[in-house]
Amino acid sequence: MADTDRIIDELKAIVGDEYVIHKPEDLIVYEYDGSVDRATPTAVVVAGSTEEVSEVVKVSRRHNEPIVARGAGTGLSGGAIAQRGGIVLTLTRMKRILEIDVENRVAVVEPGVVNLHLSDHVEQYGLYYAPDPSSQKACTLGGNVAENAGGPHCLAYGVTTNHVLGMEVVLADGSVEWFGGKTRESSGYDLRGIMIGSEGTLGFVTKIVVRLLKKPESVKTLLAVFKELDHASAAVSGIIAAGIVPAALEMMDGLCIRAAEAAVGAGYPENAGAVLLVEIDGMDEAVEEEAAEVESVCSEFDPMEIRTATDPSERERLWAGRKGVLGALGRLAPNYLLVDGTVPRTRLVEVLSRIKQISDETGYPIANLLHAGDGNLHPSILFDERKPGDTEAILKIGGDILKICVEVGGVLSGEHGIGLEKQEYMPLMFTDDDLEAMARLKPAFDTRDLLNPAKIFPTGASFDGIAISAAVSRAGPDAWI
Repeated sequence: MADTDRIIDELKAIVGDEYVIHKPEDLIVYEYDGSVDRATPTAVVVAGSTEEVSEVVKVSRRHNEPIVARGAGTGLSGGAIAQRGGIVLTLTRMKRILEIDVENRVAVVEPGVVNLHLSDHVEQYGLYYAPDPSSQKACTLGGNVAENAGGPHCLAYGVTTNHVLGMEVVLADGSVEWFGGKTRESSGYDLRGIMIGSEGTLGFVTKIVVRLLKKPESVKTLLAVFKELDHASAAVSGIIAAGIVPAALEMMDGLCIRAAEAAVGAGYPENAGAVLLVEIDGMDEAVEEEAAEVESVCSEFDPMEIRTATDPSERERLWAGRKGVLGALGRLAPNYLLVDGTVPRTRLVEVLSRIKQISDETGYPIANLLHAGDGNLHPSILFDERKPGDTEAILKIGGDILKICVEVGGVLSGEHGIGLEKQEYMPLMFTDDDLEAMARLKPAFDTRDLLNPAKIFPTGASFDGIAISAAVSRAGPDAWI
């Protein structure tokens, strides 16, 4: 019996025949996530419990077969792609909300729980879960932990790591451990913090303890409409400079506006160059005062109009446009590459101007969507992968944008992770010594490099003229991810 047949038989014995996918026509669905990369796994296993995850990991170890965890597949950096083949371990069956501690505002959930479903479930207690990626109607909390996901409301409330207290983890040998717990503080090394954002390269999370927040007394959403993108960018800096930290501060350019309006009908003026979506929450009096301040600041930058939405249905309509814009870009082009860099807010005008220049010079439209309050850019390069040369061209454009982000004092990723998309650009930010130190962490968790291999760190190949770090040889061949 071939090794592949033996592996599939062993996997079926763990989870049952119906939860092992191995026919070529079925594996196509698991070749990709939300990025542009593709790779076909040997088999896909849909586990239903921590025990099953542990046994599947042991099969991977026994056969020296790579294994990659996968949630809803909404990731945007290639993190869930089986670049070296092997087993894809899907955790979407593990979708139980195990415990709600209302008094201590804590929930214990499985990794397959959809982000929005948790907030919907605890709404009856006047609580919610703060991190809200744009894909929150589909993305899972396990994937959010793997990528340290953010979202529009993370300006004021922080990203995933600020809301995860502890987790159950299956390690590379199949053992099960708890990192952190149900309290904010724990002694010893912060293994919980190390695991968050590690993109499935150190272990697989099977239970998550999250912090819940009390729903605010009052919420207001302002839509500020500008003729020019530069004016909207300047208004962002003006709001933060005034000492105002809204719950959310989002920006969309004209391309995004037109796509979102056609798809959702959110009420954005289609002749606008950019809109700001500003949300303020808290006590009634504070919200009123802060909303007036935001409106005053925006008025200094020549807005076309400023609207205020307090009715829940009106607020939901405005946010539907923002949350639905990436899917709506399909009306403009068959494909997009979404770049996830972060820059200082004071450099937004400059960076967006340089992105527009790249678009004009290359002829590829670039739609700009931003978590503007924290300088997190999401320029989406529109293209058609069926046209020869298009994919190669937009990958270079994406790299050029990342270089600009680092050049002005920013970073390669704000919330989507490094994965495959940005790994060869890591030397732009880190020295050989930095990379070597990080590379030495992986063998402490995974000596055989089977957990999501070939991700995050440079592979050692020359890429777009960047000199790849020599630290790989110093750290040893098994240390490199």
